[in-house]
Amino acid sequence: MTKSFSQWQIAGFLFTSVAGTLLHFLFDWTGGNVVAALFSAVNESIWEHMKLLFYPMFLFAPAEFKAWGSGTSCFWQIKLLGIVAGLALIPVLFYTYSGILGITADWFNITIFFIAAAVAYRLETALFQRGFRCRLGSAGAVAILVLISLIFSFLTFFPPRIPFFEDPIPGTYGFR
Repeated sequence: MTKSFSQWQIAGFLFTSVAGTLLHFLFDWTGGNVVAALFSAVNESIWEHMKLLFYPMFLFAPAEFKAWGSGTSCFWQIKLLGIVAGLALIPVLFYTYSGILGITADWFNITIFFIAAAVAYRLETALFQRGFRCRLGSAGAVAILVLISLIFSFLTFFPPRIPFFEDPIPGTYGFR
């Protein structure tokens, strides 16, 4: 892989970190705007915090594709795997540490986001460097990413009444 590739992966991590952090506050900054609710966290639930990773990674991917990924086989499949791995890591780390300790700490919850982003981009880098073999076409991978986006939007407004979707502070669910 070229130096440009590595620089883009680092830029992706930095973009995801900054944009995800800003998205954490966007809903409040906009006074509870419905459009902002689609992309930003509307409460402190684990589900809503997963959006903070998904949307920046999803939005950065087309820039990467245009810059260097169009000539790379399996670009969208690897992006899908990286994003899904990062998304899975957020609840796994949160529920593991909070289950073991019986408490949560804001500083560690924030750290989980950065760990998940770093692991996602590192996994992508490893898959790109090792010549990952695709089993799903690019259109299928993009369709799954769009479907994940639609699921995030739908469940922001119609969340199941389970702890994964509950804001632990007021005990509410989704968009209010």
